[in-house]
Amino acid sequence: MVVIVDTISNPLRPRHPEKVNRPDSASPPKPDWIRVRAPNTRGYADTRNIVRANGLHTVCEEAGCPNIGECWDKKHATFMIMGDTCTRACAFCNVKTGLPNALDAAEPQNVAEAVAKLGLAHVVITSVDRDDLADGGAEHFAQTIRAIRAACPSTTIEILTPDFLRKEGALEIVVAAKPDVFNHNLETVPSRYLTVRPGARYFHSIRLLQRVKELDPTIFTKSGIMVGLGEERHEVQQVMDDLRSAEVDFLTIGQYLQPTRKHHAVMRYVPPDEFSSYEKIAYTKGFLMVSASPLTRSSHHAGEDFARLKAARAANAH
Repeated sequence: MVVIVDTISNPLRPRHPEKVNRPDSASPPKPDWIRVRAPNTRGYADTRNIVRANGLHTVCEEAGCPNIGECWDKKHATFMIMGDTCTRACAFCNVKTGLPNALDAAEPQNVAEAVAKLGLAHVVITSVDRDDLADGGAEHFAQTIRAIRAACPSTTIEILTPDFLRKEGALEIVVAAKPDVFNHNLETVPSRYLTVRPGARYFHSIRLLQRVKELDPTIFTKSGIMVGLGEERHEVQQVMDDLRSAEVDFLTIGQYLQPTRKHHAVMRYVPPDEFSSYEKIAYTKGFLMVSASPLTRSSHHAGEDFARLKAARAANAH
């Protein structure tokens, strides 16, 4: 269980100030299929050192990802740009909430240098929400993509973006930088938005993904949801249909895990066979790639999945 107070960067500042006064929400005990080993390998340490040396943040750490040991051991890290503080307060998320600092102009180059040091064939770049910026951070995303292209021409780039809600022209800036994969997560079904993701709008997110394809059909699009938040099975299938109507290529489905007792409770641990069922259904609906398992996360196995995604598109073209 992650503590609610960030005692490392600032011992007096709550990590989640907007959640401190919420009543505790108890989740059921984790089943055996959720448990993972603590990270302690040499590869993990090497990745951590490169991240620290370049002054970077990763969503792996900030969001408390259960796969961090496995991924970092393979020198796979998902870089989180634009700081470690989000302007939104989603009930599921462990990233700090508050007023962020100004953008670091050196960050795009620092990310590119870290990608080169890690020797990444495929990199995932995500960010906090930056509602305080006129473009939501779109130009910073574009600069980071361009810096990686310059430093590592053969590296494929996957981005996991905010929704750029009410940021006119922001999406166009990011798409023009031509990432290989554009990911934006829906996170949950529409009926749970007010509780789980109150700062976002479900159909805006669907439209964002659809617009990417309209602007550049060659870019792969991707989205993901968590289950175990109180959704119904038919609602998950409706999300699949909505995503396919927006021509989304890749769907991820994973188990929601509660970061602290102040976050949304886990309503149910979905067993592995249900994830397998969701995966089969999603493929019948036309997704090129589906990853559905208790520990599936947006960027888990992203490099291998990208290779499979390209192969699936090529096979469908014949």
